[in-house]
Amino acid sequence: MKIIVAGGLGHIGSYFIRDISGLFEKVIIIDNLRTQRYCSLFNLDLNKNKFLNEDLTTYDISHLIEEGDIVLNLAAITDATSSIINKDEVENNNLKITENLALSSAKKNAKFIFISSTSVYGSQKEIVDENSTDEDLNPQSPYAETKLKEEALVKKFISEYNLKACIFRFGTIYGTSPGIRFHTAVNKFCWQASFGIPLTVWKDNYHQMRPYLDLKDASNSIKHVINNNLFHGETYNVLTNNLRVSDIIEIIEQHVPNLEIQFVDSPIMNQLSYEVSSKKFKETSFKYLGSPQIQIANTLNLFK
Repeated sequence: MKIIVAGGLGHIGSYFIRDISGLFEKVIIIDNLRTQRYCSLFNLDLNKNKFLNEDLTTYDISHLIEEGDIVLNLAAITDATSSIINKDEVENNNLKITENLALSSAKKNAKFIFISSTSVYGSQKEIVDENSTDEDLNPQSPYAETKLKEEALVKKFISEYNLKACIFRFGTIYGTSPGIRFHTAVNKFCWQASFGIPLTVWKDNYHQMRPYLDLKDASNSIKHVINNNLFHGETYNVLTNNLRVSDIIEIIEQHVPNLEIQFVDSPIMNQLSYEVSSKKFKETSFKYLGSPQIQIANTLNLFK
């Protein structure tokens, strides 16, 4: 059995392809190198890993798949804030990739893992879970809106083509990997703090609650589904912590005292505050091991 990791050079993928070393006969990594993270390929075992530089909006992966294989979709344009100005590109790109991968998986009787986002919940007054109806969801960026459309597409293939699939709604990722990015809160704050740059916090956002996911927990959750064959079409929230921005900054201040904070405006982030339940996934016997304290310290130490 092999695994095909679409978008395998990104923040999550570059960690995951190393974390599964020895677990599969072959790991096929596909990435269009849009974000030029060439270093995600450094020191990979070429006997176990194969890399393809392809555009998954058009590339047919059917010839790569055999029955029982795993297809993991990490390929997407992911920056929620910038998606406001390139809405059509985000929707067209992300939807086409998901349709291509899910349909190919269904035709070849492969197992499909789709990575969605807890951002589909949007601003909420109470803790939310996977039982939220479409009317309850309140996505506030084109990125999040597209994720919901992708989820619906996967569910359609589950119903019509008997696709064996699992849908994850990941919290905002933090932690280091070869393909790390610094456009989301925790990693961005670590970058700014390391170089004495004022931490840019969205106006009125300091005490708002968000779901965050340790990179190790993200990788372990994917392995958990594969090892336990949880391909029953379920949707799972996956998050290590619900944290306030103030909580993150307090952890950073333990390592970098006298932080300066600069409050800025954002077209979407000022409005987002929500807390997400991960009870459903915990009931599959998954255990969260991540720690924002450890990951923040690790990230800051690397800059030293």
